[in-house]
Amino acid sequence: MVIKKEMEWGGRTLSIEVGKVAKQADGAAWVQYADTIVLATVVSERKRGDNTDFFPLTVDYREKMYAGGRIPGGFFKREARPHEKEVLTARLTDRPLRPLFPKGYFYETQVLISVISHDGENEADILGAIGASTALVTSDIPFAEPVASVKVGRIKGEFVLNPTIPQTEETDLDILIAGTKDAITMVEGEGDGIDESVFMDALEFGHEAIKQVVELQETIAKEIGIAKREWDPLVVTDEIAAAVKKSAESRISEIIVIQDKKERKTAQKELKEELKEKFAEEFPEQEKLIVWALEAEIKDAMRKMVLEKKVRLDGRDSKEIRQITAEVGLLPRAHGSSLFTRGQTQALGTCTLGAKMDEQRIDDLEGNYWKTFMLHYNFPPFCTGEVKRFLGTGRREQGHGHLAERSIKSLLPQWETFPYTVRIVSEILESNGSSSMASVCAASLAAMDAGVPLKSAVAGIAMGLIKEGDDYAILSDILGDEDHLGDMDFKVAGSKDGITAFQMDIKVKGLPKQIMAEALAQAKEGREHILGIMNQCMDTSRETVSPFAPRISHVQVAPESIGIIIGPGGRQIRKLQEDYSVSIDIDDDGNVCISSSTDEDTANVIKLIKMMTTEPEVGSTWDAKVVKIMDFGAFVELFPGKEGLVHISELEWRRVDKVEDVLKMGDPVQVKLIGINDQGKLDLSRKALLPKPEGYVERPPRKPSGGGGGNRFNKGNRGPRR
Repeated sequence: MVIKKEMEWGGRTLSIEVGKVAKQADGAAWVQYADTIVLATVVSERKRGDNTDFFPLTVDYREKMYAGGRIPGGFFKREARPHEKEVLTARLTDRPLRPLFPKGYFYETQVLISVISHDGENEADILGAIGASTALVTSDIPFAEPVASVKVGRIKGEFVLNPTIPQTEETDLDILIAGTKDAITMVEGEGDGIDESVFMDALEFGHEAIKQVVELQETIAKEIGIAKREWDPLVVTDEIAAAVKKSAESRISEIIVIQDKKERKTAQKELKEELKEKFAEEFPEQEKLIVWALEAEIKDAMRKMVLEKKVRLDGRDSKEIRQITAEVGLLPRAHGSSLFTRGQTQALGTCTLGAKMDEQRIDDLEGNYWKTFMLHYNFPPFCTGEVKRFLGTGRREQGHGHLAERSIKSLLPQWETFPYTVRIVSEILESNGSSSMASVCAASLAAMDAGVPLKSAVAGIAMGLIKEGDDYAILSDILGDEDHLGDMDFKVAGSKDGITAFQMDIKVKGLPKQIMAEALAQAKEGREHILGIMNQCMDTSRETVSPFAPRISHVQVAPESIGIIIGPGGRQIRKLQEDYSVSIDIDDDGNVCISSSTDEDTANVIKLIKMMTTEPEVGSTWDAKVVKIMDFGAFVELFPGKEGLVHISELEWRRVDKVEDVLKMGDPVQVKLIGINDQGKLDLSRKALLPKPEGYVERPPRKPSGGGGGNRFNKGNRGPRR
């Protein structure tokens, strides 16, 4: 059965079609918005894996370059490993989907989203979640309810639903919201120092649009009418749960008050091993369920302690921030460095300044463009005291780095005032909650230490929630266990002027607006507290960049002069770079960027470029070099690519018989431009810059030879020579 439904949404037509393509998948949806199309498919195994102790859901989002009428770059000319945008979009789809699968569903499930048409104006990222949700609700895979994603921007104070790519250049707010018809489940985005009230209004605006798409999915699912498959849930039995609770209750109450993370984890591990050994005969081959039962009891005990006793795992109250220390300038050769420690979470931040040639080239469906700011996040296994295979950057690291990058981005100076490529790296040295927000703080300090003139310092904080019925507690600066055992992970970054980035995941169904507003207000208090401590360490950027950073300057030349600087086959620009140890990058509009390790080399190259691209004026003086000697004079180089002649008569005030008596090859010589002939050749003089000898009599200029008619063989009335 083929079903297609359409609706007007944000001024464009949204179309969802099922039953036409990919019919061997468990579910498939063809989603079109204007001329952007995604195909979303889902397949779930019907047999549960033997060793599975988590929900093995995989979400992949891929952009096909043919979607925009482009051929991929690179040697192989085909799509390869997913680039950063694809990974980040896959995460944005995974997070709202995962909580909607039923508890105990441990069947391997794969969601594949392919962008197969792109109109260059409408992003495909929100269509991925809509397509995946539609594929799930129209399949026999158990899935709670439809979910949808929208984007909200703000232009000149007005909210815009799903702003086009050109419109995003004008927005001061970029937020992606996912949710069901009843609640918002995920938020991620950035703002240019927005107020908390604007953020709340944006959520409400976006949720109204989400409800429309959810209703469309429900209509399609109802018409399809597919019954959900039978499946065997993997859950803890009542007998195991009761036995574990009875045996471990007293020990759990002792464990949850151990404030040190490492000690608490060790105690939990020991208790797990004891229970597995104790119940090995009573519940054979049920070790996994015994551990799950214990974890559920620990979770319940922790939540009760927070709600009833108002005490958290490390002894803090709900608003208290862990102890913070901050320092800068740790690494002598890095352009900027910092160490930010909050409780048992620690981030080492470094900032490196580069030239224009260090920009990152991005090649995706939107076309080729360049990034001048990058923030990378590394999470090595030792930061949590674990041993793991170290296979490079994972999806989580890319996501956390991207969030921290968004937090800083809007506060960076414009390229025209600070012409550097900036790369910040956050190395997580310890982790016990909110390492991404610690990265924001470390990045801000490292950038200021490097002399990057940030508009303001930036800090980040992660908020949590424990909610049971109408009783709830909002937690500031959450621990790792509070994130795992709680109901919300709400990261908020910002400056003294407002919010710059945010990310929120909610595990409960429905979050009242009042609670969210309280969380934002509490996050603001925490952020201001952290900024105060950071400002005690460093309250403004250094006035100058590190002595080890490149010196970068710009000079503007006429576009038609670019060829003069480059020279035939690039020889001229290569010579400049080699002679002065500089890097030169030239834009098509004639903007020349010069970077060097010293101000002197940069200044010398700028002087030469100005000389090369400016027509010499008669009367100007030059420091030149002899490059060729002839009988009649010496050719000297004023600057690369420009030579002139010093005639032998212009070497000295006295008579010179041989040029070599005055000048040798390679000699430096100061000369004056005394004329430019019709062919543009330069006539230079050395003697014009020398003092005139006392009593010197200027010889009259030589007159051109003349005389009567005829020739030297036939003068006057004489006859021809015999």
